[in-house]
Amino acid sequence: MLSFFRRVCASFVALAFLLSFSPAPIARAAVYSALQVTNSAGGSFSMAPGEVKTITTTFQNTSDFTWKNDGAGYVSLYTYAPKYRTSVFDPGTWLSPSQVKRMAEVSVAKGKVGTFTFQIKAPKTVGTYAETFKLASESYAWFDGGEFTLNIAVKNTSAASTKTTPNTSSASSPVVEASNHASLSMVSANKVKAVAGKSITLSAGFKNTGTTTWKNYGLQAPDMSIASAGSFKHTSWKGDVVATATSMVKPGETAYVTFAITAPKTNGTHTARFQFMANDESVDDAFVSIPVEVTGGAAEVITAPKDSSVDDGSQNVAYISEPTIRVGVLIVDEETENEVVITSDQSDFDVKDIDGNLLAEMKKGQSVTAAWNGKTYTFDRGKGTEKVSSGIRFVPKTENAIMTVSNFDRKVTRGSSFTDNTFRNILELRYNTPNDRTWLINELPMEYYLRGLAETSNISPAEFQKTLITAARTYAFYHWSRATKHKSEFFHVDAWLDQVYKGYGQELRTPNLTAAVDATRGRVVTYQGETAITPYFSRSDGRTRSWSDVWFGTVPWCVGVPVPSDVGKTLWGHGVGMSASGALAMANDGQSYDQILKYFYTGIDVTKKWE
Repeated sequence: MLSFFRRVCASFVALAFLLSFSPAPIARAAVYSALQVTNSAGGSFSMAPGEVKTITTTFQNTSDFTWKNDGAGYVSLYTYAPKYRTSVFDPGTWLSPSQVKRMAEVSVAKGKVGTFTFQIKAPKTVGTYAETFKLASESYAWFDGGEFTLNIAVKNTSAASTKTTPNTSSASSPVVEASNHASLSMVSANKVKAVAGKSITLSAGFKNTGTTTWKNYGLQAPDMSIASAGSFKHTSWKGDVVATATSMVKPGETAYVTFAITAPKTNGTHTARFQFMANDESVDDAFVSIPVEVTGGAAEVITAPKDSSVDDGSQNVAYISEPTIRVGVLIVDEETENEVVITSDQSDFDVKDIDGNLLAEMKKGQSVTAAWNGKTYTFDRGKGTEKVSSGIRFVPKTENAIMTVSNFDRKVTRGSSFTDNTFRNILELRYNTPNDRTWLINELPMEYYLRGLAETSNISPAEFQKTLITAARTYAFYHWSRATKHKSEFFHVDAWLDQVYKGYGQELRTPNLTAAVDATRGRVVTYQGETAITPYFSRSDGRTRSWSDVWFGTVPWCVGVPVPSDVGKTLWGHGVGMSASGALAMANDGQSYDQILKYFYTGIDVTKKWE
């Protein structure tokens, strides 16, 4: 965490940068994420001392670039928990005792599946081991979602000899028919809550209760024509086959299946139900059923007439509900004496925990002090310190009312021209373990978030403002849809490095930007129907750069284009996507915002996603 002094210095530098050229967005980092699809060994299994076993696991590439198995940033498996750990299961065929194997495929595009096949050799010492592995992009980053654990029981498996007595009976012995039966023994979640359209990884265990040894097993959607099955379809499925694994599972043993589903697009509770398969046959009465509560989607899909101001390639638009975005606005540290003081001059408000339980009711103008003390959450509403076991939410009774963090003043601690301590709608105090820090998170509708952005000035041309706002909306919507970049810290975007967000104070100072937000409401940049990430920067040197020139992988809509108005100038920024100064010149020349976007982002459409 930055010390207080370093944070102040960083703020002065950032302020000078913004004042020198107002449309100066920050470079966007690539997303490193993965989703495990299959694991041939399941989650738990036994090995004899010295036994060698081959493991095959597959991961879907959910990053925003193509994976490679060679060159800069190649993808491979490492030991983990702790990372770079020397494993006793290294059979001598790994790249090193801590680096297991590279990805088998030469390259894996976004959305496709990569394979990792490696051997493990059981140590001579019997016992129970937990071997954890994680995907990494060499010298770049670990992959979110790229971690998995093998629970291995190393034990002696020699069977006692059995004496066979000849059958002297004249009557023939009855033939016992092999049976294929299973029972569900575990599931990783009895109920799931997820944002609409999100990928979810689950696992289930099925005990072999029959007399036949399984050589393969998996899950199948019983009938893809049934909406309850088809609505969960994930890109990792092969037709109606949800997941498969190859492993010997004897009677009495348990097979573990890891599988992925996609949360349906409409709100409410949907049940994901799949048939268990063993030895290429359906096993009667062996199912897994998991209720999935969907949020962040639409109560129903609204079919609306085509918006003539944009080109989405269709005659109708399927609108969704306006997203609610979560923004990390303040790290609660010594800058605010490790606490926040929350009030509202507009509305009464409730103090709740993150499960929605009411902790206190506050009147307009009353204050409550809240903190994470290293062990628990506390709040003081004037009645002494009260403890809470989970994060604390401050919810105005009037929707989207203005909330104030009264002990935070950017003028005092960051040398800013404005206090900027007011935010619309809900505030949430949340500590996270991975980064060992506490955030104040602002939860509000997407369009109000855009009103509080400080990515350009109030006096720039209207078409330029609409251009930048649409790119910013797309960036925010992209990360809202994925919900991976700041997942460990419980929000979608932060208020500084992602996009500069200053809240309600900025909204008051920039009414022209609010008009640009309203004029482009719900519109985002798409490429072949999918939301397109839209990097932008301050100024080029006469041309933009392709994504592959600067970052790892290829993004087809981010290819280099000439910027005549920037010729002879010095590159200022990463150079990928849209040059803000070039876009400004095009707006001054009478180009519309959608024309500007389509020039800098090749082959894209501007699509209205919500009303």
